Amino acid sequence: MRTAVTGSVAIDHLATFPGSFGEQLIDGALDRISLSFLVNRLDVRYGGVAANITAGLGRLGQRPLLVAAAGHDFGEYRAWLEAAGVDTAGVLVDEEAHTARFWCTTDREQNQIASFHPGAMTSARRIELEHVLARAGRVDLVVIGPDDAEAMLRHTECCRGLDLAFAADPSQQLALLDGPAIRRLVDGARYLFTNEYEHALLLRKTGWGEADVRRRVGVWITTLGAAGVRIDVPAGTAIEVPAVAGAVLDPTGAGDGFRAGFLAARGWGLPYTGAARLGCAVATTVLETRGTADYELDGAELLARLSRTYGPRATAELAPRLAAGLAAGRSALTRREPPRSLRTGR
Repeated sequence: MRTAVTGSVAIDHLATFPGSFGEQLIDGALDRISLSFLVNRLDVRYGGVAANITAGLGRLGQRPLLVAAAGHDFGEYRAWLEAAGVDTAGVLVDEEAHTARFWCTTDREQNQIASFHPGAMTSARRIELEHVLARAGRVDLVVIGPDDAEAMLRHTECCRGLDLAFAADPSQQLALLDGPAIRRLVDGARYLFTNEYEHALLLRKTGWGEADVRRRVGVWITTLGAAGVRIDVPAGTAIEVPAVAGAVLDPTGAGDGFRAGFLAARGWGLPYTGAARLGCAVATTVLETRGTADYELDGAELLARLSRTYGPRATAELAPRLAAGLAAGRSALTRREPPRSLRTGR
């Protein structure tokens, strides 16, 4: 299965605050917050939801198509993505803008405060998805990730017009979109991805109930953090898959890792449960790595974790497909390290 992923491409500035945000907040003064946090670590990394998902799919041998807008500073990032197995032919480069920037500070309790500047991402509305897909050849699924709002709506309508399966992954943009826009993005999706908070926010903003959403989408996947994932399937009992245990170094990007593992496994023909298990294993790998797309996937380690968490039958189901996928990912291109200036600063 060939997947195209639309959405954000960004440079991430990931900081670590050794204290607790909550300890700095004063009851009765939350309407006039003025705070500065002295961070003890800063990592500058490649990121963005669409780029993260495609990098994961590339490592799993999928050769995904990235459809996004980036700035004049995209050159080294493009080379790094191509070396991770990503087809970047669908990226529009805006020579007048910088690639989007994401700033995120995480405290010792894994709470996060973040800001996002779209930069060149606003040019995504200029992308003619139909033309990109025609040049790319066969594409079986388009993921509509968080992006310029107009671009998200246009891409969704294009998929409907082409009768092409799409996955709705509105993510952070749910906070900015109104109910009618969200309904347009979700209705008819083969997959709907949300986390637990976004699950509730989507219901509130659309005015739909749980049953309304399930009637309108094929499969609704809700990630639940440490509790794992719930998958609502048509006319069936919800599937619950526990998370894969691991240390948490940086929570940013774990959801994107889950999506890469889930979609790759579905592309291999695995059922929803098996796909969610691989997604959870990849997500934990991301949690244990600084940066959202700098992780390595070790087949033996992934299988050992899957076996410990889900039992040997889960390992037997995934093992041959995972081995083939990782081998294809390694053979696609020799991977390059990110430029030194984008690695780690203290």
